[in-house]
Amino acid sequence: MLFTFFRQVGLGILSLVLVVLLITSIIFLSPVDPARLTFGQQFDSEMLEQKRKTLGLDLPLRTQLRYYLRDVSPVIFTHRVADHLTDKVAIQIPLGFTTLVIKRPYLRESYQSGRAVSQMISQALPSTLLLAISAILIAFVLGVLFGLISALQQGSWIDDFLLTLSTLGYSIPSYVSAIFFALTFGYVLHHLTGLNIQGGLKVLNDLGDEVLMPRNLILPSIALGIRPVSVILQITRSAALDVLDQPYVLLAKAKGLPQKIIILRYVLRNSLNPILTATTGWFASLLSGAFFVESVFNFRGFGQLTITALLNYDVPLLLGCILTVSVLFIIINMSLDGVYRLIDPRVSV
Repeated sequence: MLFTFFRQVGLGILSLVLVVLLITSIIFLSPVDPARLTFGQQFDSEMLEQKRKTLGLDLPLRTQLRYYLRDVSPVIFTHRVADHLTDKVAIQIPLGFTTLVIKRPYLRESYQSGRAVSQMISQALPSTLLLAISAILIAFVLGVLFGLISALQQGSWIDDFLLTLSTLGYSIPSYVSAIFFALTFGYVLHHLTGLNIQGGLKVLNDLGDEVLMPRNLILPSIALGIRPVSVILQITRSAALDVLDQPYVLLAKAKGLPQKIIILRYVLRNSLNPILTATTGWFASLLSGAFFVESVFNFRGFGQLTITALLNYDVPLLLGCILTVSVLFIIINMSLDGVYRLIDPRVSV
């Protein structure tokens, strides 16, 4: 068990390093100059060159990659700690000719705003996390419910109707669903629903104070959860149909157990593995792919922050967002392995 955990952690770290190398290579080899975008209309070549030197963009690509990996790594080996990392250092352990340094990851500062990237992400991420959790809960409950109904009513008009809806729901892009819900329930039926066409989780009131507006979470969550509902429905139906033909389910029916007990104890529990795989995969995808829905509803979350960084070619902010999503993917996948073993003892280490 311990070996498996450390192996997963090692593979996760390797994945993060590969992500950094790939993304930074693409960014720094592109023809766009990030230093140029930090200026307005008035600048000269001397100012541009000085800015590139300040940002470290005049260094070779391999040197920039090495410095960035050193900054974001929580553990480094060095002869002396760089000046800009001294306030991030937590522990220093002398090891002969070198020193082991354990520190907080340093994501640098935004090129455009000059603010710390970690601070910008910590402010934007909670709203998107709440949005993704709400959407995936809606998708899980409705997907499993409709999937079980479809499996139990196989071949009926209910089954055909649910499969048609799931195919339609999966075919419609999230931003189209977002526009439809925003216009229908946030504008046309606003007097009945009381929902806003746009707005974030925190808004300013008439006094200029920031207040929570939970109802602004409803429409984005539904719009974001439509496609996962369709996928989970079809996976649940397929898994349930496979379990319904198993001998232990037929034996439970022969014993005269109530259908509710058979569905909950035997069918649903033994169908959870593929359902959880789809659910966790979609949850991680929603964190990184929520920017379309956030843009439609002006939700101002992590997705919108990532798109803004990409449009402004804000390299530290963009890399920080990508690394954050990668870490969440790895944590979710590692947690899923543990959940597998809890719900299904047949799954071995």
